[in-house]
Amino acid sequence: MKGCLGLLVLLLLAGCASSGRNGLEIDRSHPSAGADSRVQFIVLHYTATDLPGSLAALTGTRVSSHYLISARPARIYQLVDENRRAWHAGDSEWQGRTWLNASTIGIELVNPGYTTGPDGQRIWHPYAEEQISTLIALLKDIMRRHGLKPGAIVAHSDIAPQRKVDPGPLFPWPALARAGLVPWPDPALVQQWQLQFATRLPDARWFQAQLARFGYRVPDSGAFDPATRRVIAAFQMRYRPAGCEGNPDAETAALLAVLNARAP
Repeated sequence: MKGCLGLLVLLLLAGCASSGRNGLEIDRSHPSAGADSRVQFIVLHYTATDLPGSLAALTGTRVSSHYLISARPARIYQLVDENRRAWHAGDSEWQGRTWLNASTIGIELVNPGYTTGPDGQRIWHPYAEEQISTLIALLKDIMRRHGLKPGAIVAHSDIAPQRKVDPGPLFPWPALARAGLVPWPDPALVQQWQLQFATRLPDARWFQAQLARFGYRVPDSGAFDPATRRVIAAFQMRYRPAGCEGNPDAETAALLAVLNARAP
């Protein structure tokens, strides 16, 4: 009996350690509670090409993404393991974190983006409903597994507003909001603030401070310079896509105020 008990103890102790590479014995019996997922944000993109072109581009050696979702039919392709870094964000920043490849999951949506019309205007292409439904299901799964909260989903244009515009103004952010995945401003509060700002629009420094508070990297110039207007345009593409030229106005200010939990 004693011999069996001793053997059991030895087996239990052996189970606490495992052999690693080069014969290293690693004791994993003391996991720390002071940890969370390396994934802090999910970045949404469009591919600006069709499915074959998207797969060719994202499986090469220059750019990559964790997931690709086709349009019709909607199908999820996993191209990079979530534990590995994909090359999809580039020079980027959100909420003070920089070079976000290391802390994000990238999801590419097969979508042409935009074409340029004869008058030089951009003609944006809509997203397929089944593609967005599939995206929402994938987002819910990722957020649950990594313990992410609403607000962790951002656009490529949010993290790199000086050089990127995807997923564009036709991406249906309200559908993600209805699914509980992204924060959305209360329309009644927006209207209250808009009436207030209609009489006196905040200055550039106010806009820059509010955009930075929301998460953007924005100049602190105190002027509506081109870089600041590009950040305003990125914000507008998410919350006021009907007018996303980067012009500061009362509605944009109201949206920022409500989203940043400012009380009237």
